Amino acid sequence: MDALSGVPASSGSVVLAENLAYLSGLPNSFIDLIYVDPPFNTGRRRELQSIRVNRDAAGDRFGFGGHRYRSEVVSSMVFGDEFDDYLAFLKPRLEQMRRVLSDTGSLYVHLDYREVHYCKVLLDSIFGRECFLNEVIWAYDYGGRSKRRWPAKHDNILVFVKDPERYYFDSDAVDRIPYMAPGLVGPEKAARGKLPTDTWWHTIVPPGGRERTGYPTQKPEGILRRVVAASSPPGGLVADFFAGSGTTGAAALALGRRFLLVDDNPSAVAVMADRFAGVDGIEWVGCSPTQRASQPKLVAGI
Repeated sequence: MDALSGVPASSGSVVLAENLAYLSGLPNSFIDLIYVDPPFNTGRRRELQSIRVNRDAAGDRFGFGGHRYRSEVVSSMVFGDEFDDYLAFLKPRLEQMRRVLSDTGSLYVHLDYREVHYCKVLLDSIFGRECFLNEVIWAYDYGGRSKRRWPAKHDNILVFVKDPERYYFDSDAVDRIPYMAPGLVGPEKAARGKLPTDTWWHTIVPPGGRERTGYPTQKPEGILRRVVAASSPPGGLVADFFAGSGTTGAAALALGRRFLLVDDNPSAVAVMADRFAGVDGIEWVGCSPTQRASQPKLVAGI
């Protein structure tokens, strides 16, 4: 990484640092796209355990084929998700993100129903209401269902642009989705599919899936690929200042963009070290690629 510009030298950079302090040292107007998935202020401790199971007639749970298995917790990732003043925490960070965005850049802020309305007003005050582009709804169908209210099965992603007259957006680069009634549009259109709207149906990362890293709040790479493809140019720079498991970097790498990933959690860096193992051209700042998590895969349903 160029020490003066903050621009990754080749594929990308992973930085172990407190994001506000790091952002404050970056130059103006050089990042093409920022995606962030800050804590949701759920008021709960977020925890994900990695479990190893072995077949054992006296085991503590049933599994495949009706056999009993003995489970062993081999690692646990935990972080607090409660803030006395959530907006006061976010405001200086969002102000710095706007400053480092290029003039054609976009900011995607991934939230949920608890704080999205307050954050929309905050972002309006930082960017200007004219710079609001979209509220994307990521809808999924997984987990328990309350019988006391409509079950919450979506996240909210607010999209703001630095300049409403100049922002980069390439709809042709976005993956297309099937028509719900293909017989009404003809075979050619049905084969091509249609451009997604601002409501995206996409599964979560399955507990036992190949994409799973073991990080508690990991988001699907499919969601990030759509964001990166639409709102950053080929070869552009994509940043995530709450990098977590590194999904933003994985999507950027797959689509030929450079990335800048910042997180202050050593566990996150360890997950990213596993995720990017064997990838050339990544610079590690304040951390080491040998800081591996070595998480075993979660067993489906556990």
